[in-house]
Amino acid sequence: MSKKITLFLPYSGFSYTHKTVSSFLGSGQVEEIYLLTTNKDVPEIENCKLLFVENLLGTNTIKEMITKSKTEFTAYVKQDTLLELGQFALERFISVAENTSAGLVYSDYYEIKNDVREPHPTIEYQEGSLRDDFNFGYLYLLNSAALKELHFNNEYTFGGLYDLRLKISQKNSIIRVGEYLYSSIETDERKSGEKLFDYVDPRNRAMQIEMEQVCTNHLKEIGAYLKPEFEKINFESGAFKSEASVIIPVKNRVKTITDAIKSVLNQKTNFAFNLFIVDNYSDDGTTEKIEEFTKIDSRIIHLIPQRKDLGIGGCWNEAVHHASCGKFAVQLDSDDMYSDKNTLQKIVNKFYEENVAAVIGSYLMTNFKLEQLPPGVIDHKEWTPENGRNNALRINGLGAPRAFYTPVLREVKIPNVSYGEDYSVVLAISRNYQIGRIYEPLYFCRRWEGNTDSALSIVQMNNHNFYKDKIRTFELLARQKKVKSGK
Repeated sequence: MSKKITLFLPYSGFSYTHKTVSSFLGSGQVEEIYLLTTNKDVPEIENCKLLFVENLLGTNTIKEMITKSKTEFTAYVKQDTLLELGQFALERFISVAENTSAGLVYSDYYEIKNDVREPHPTIEYQEGSLRDDFNFGYLYLLNSAALKELHFNNEYTFGGLYDLRLKISQKNSIIRVGEYLYSSIETDERKSGEKLFDYVDPRNRAMQIEMEQVCTNHLKEIGAYLKPEFEKINFESGAFKSEASVIIPVKNRVKTITDAIKSVLNQKTNFAFNLFIVDNYSDDGTTEKIEEFTKIDSRIIHLIPQRKDLGIGGCWNEAVHHASCGKFAVQLDSDDMYSDKNTLQKIVNKFYEENVAAVIGSYLMTNFKLEQLPPGVIDHKEWTPENGRNNALRINGLGAPRAFYTPVLREVKIPNVSYGEDYSVVLAISRNYQIGRIYEPLYFCRRWEGNTDSALSIVQMNNHNFYKDKIRTFELLARQKKVKSGK
């Protein structure tokens, strides 16, 4: 029986690579193994060939792999870690690849922690799975014929693998096997809340700029790229009693709601504003705290919705479609605080200065004592006026605080969910309108054990990521339609 796989494996000289090599060779499916290394001093491993590369994820490395693979399939392990194949794992990979004619096949896997195997499911790939950190696991099985048809017009240092899978997706299916076909060691054991902001860490900015280039080129190739041409807004249409409304959806935040309310009431502006607090049936004393403030400040509108099926997005809709909502609807989470007394004024000024339908600020990560936490300021400086709305399809968030021109927001509507609702509505608005950005911190994002994303399980993270990918899929299709129609 002919062997169908050429394997490319990152190698830094660690002893566990011998175990990984043995696991693959023992399958009887691997013709050749190339050890990808940036260090010429690493010891050789029997039955393997050393392949020296400048970096593991660059375009030149991808091209070298494609050239050297002479088998029907090319396997790539994306990280230098122990990998142990499950029973008939490669046979299963191959069978699925052959039966589906897929360009790329990936699977669920086990993570080994303290000698215990814990399941790590992945999620289905879809058209909107455009983020560069989509988790395929550690092992990719690629159709070699499909690889050899690819044309690489740009050379990337960090984005070669990302570019490869986007190009693969243009003409080939990407298939997930929902089975645990191998085991590996998870080297990043941080909680979900600590990993959440890696993509906006200033230390990663050069990589993010390159990833944006990869994604933008992909959008152009599939007819989803939007040129920097935007609809104009007439801010004089419609009558509003208040210039702005701050909106706080809340449920059971008795420890934090007081600080949030005070940070709004202390705002200094040259216009009238009010504060909507949409109380989603709190039962921990939050409701009573809010009522204390309504007795001393008439600007507060305390809403308890009649509906009992509302998420955060639904609570926002209750306020936005209220007759007393101002011309601009401005976000504040019940955990957080505005950084100074001028935040609301700066946001409203930005609408008029740049004729935008939404404004997104920057924020500082802090603990409860307002002491800075890493990575510090989250400013999303990867956003540019020319390409921000295209790059928004790649990244997992857009920043805060967020503010919207109310007539546009009323037209778009906010999904009635409690995760990704803000991302969804900004994507939809940016399809037609420019988004304004403020790069100084306007907001203290206070991290504590009660944050909803502080320590999510793998299943919860997967659910969140799948939903955001679905949002991107909807938006991608809408943009392709817009481009095709020329409207």
